[in-house]
Amino acid sequence: MVVRVGILGASGYTGGELVRILSGHPQAEVTLVTSQRFAGQALSEIYPQLQGVAGPDGTPLTCRKLNASEAAEMCDVAFCALPHVTSMGVVPEMIEAGVKVVDLSADFRLNNAETYAEWYGTEHTAPELLHEAAYGLPELNREALKKARLVANPGCYPTSILLGLAPMLKEGVVDLEALVSDSKSGASGAGRAPSQATLYCEVAEGFKSYKTIGHRHTPEIEQEIGRLVGQDDVKVRFTPHLIPQSRGILSTLYVRTGEDGRDAKQWRQVYEAFYADKPFVRVLPEGRLPATNHVRGSNFCDVAITHDPRTGWFVVLSAIDNVMKGASGQAVQNMNLMLGMEEGLALGAFPLFP
Repeated sequence: MVVRVGILGASGYTGGELVRILSGHPQAEVTLVTSQRFAGQALSEIYPQLQGVAGPDGTPLTCRKLNASEAAEMCDVAFCALPHVTSMGVVPEMIEAGVKVVDLSADFRLNNAETYAEWYGTEHTAPELLHEAAYGLPELNREALKKARLVANPGCYPTSILLGLAPMLKEGVVDLEALVSDSKSGASGAGRAPSQATLYCEVAEGFKSYKTIGHRHTPEIEQEIGRLVGQDDVKVRFTPHLIPQSRGILSTLYVRTGEDGRDAKQWRQVYEAFYADKPFVRVLPEGRLPATNHVRGSNFCDVAITHDPRTGWFVVLSAIDNVMKGASGQAVQNMNLMLGMEEGLALGAFPLFP
């Protein structure tokens, strides 16, 4: 079986990465790439590293303007790598036409339309799909993904945070009033659109926090933590930072477990058991800590657990490549599950180093 794949919004970082991954997928063929800004241009003109990537007729993949009706005729699966708000105007028509969709925007991650309007400043135009969309974190939601026709691909920060915390949260001993996430991301997390904040001179040789109050990933993190612990009113202290590199997220998660009594070694065993059948999470042995350059270019998430006996706090560290496990790699992992394929198809490469 070879499925026809469309990438809507192929000129952004996540779109270009999707083409790169899928060019090596044995059961998928990219039949459509769209870009409003670069319509009529070969994708290799936008991304020279994709020189030689061709469409089904052997000619270079060329960007078209997005037309949902046309797109629905040209693909069996669509990756929507479109901006927030834009995506929800396209997805319903694709679903109605029988196309399976993996949406990489935030438009279908939140279950509540009012919460979406509060955080994104606009009314949701397809609220009927919010409860149908499967949250696309395979390590936590694999069975639902196998049956889904619409997947909401998680945000990059939530991916690193949830994979770092899930085994502890599922044990029911985490003090939710004292849960803190301190996360650092490379500049590609802001997307490819020109912005003063991500110019080289603004980023290089610097390190800063941003949106310390009100980052849009906050309700997504709280929603999914609430789902893990069976509680609706979770509040999380989340602070993002920008670091001077292109790829990578490192989340440092501060956790208290009350009178639970387990030490770092025992918790590491819990993590190893939890992720034993989940090939893209690597629980590191004692003495090793995650680093963004050890997951770069891969779909892996590296996790480590440490304990400070003086304060009683656990520190969990989680590292991902934000463009891969935080976006495009995870999206392909979700597609594989949706279509009944082997979960890791086209994603097995080890990280790039140095």
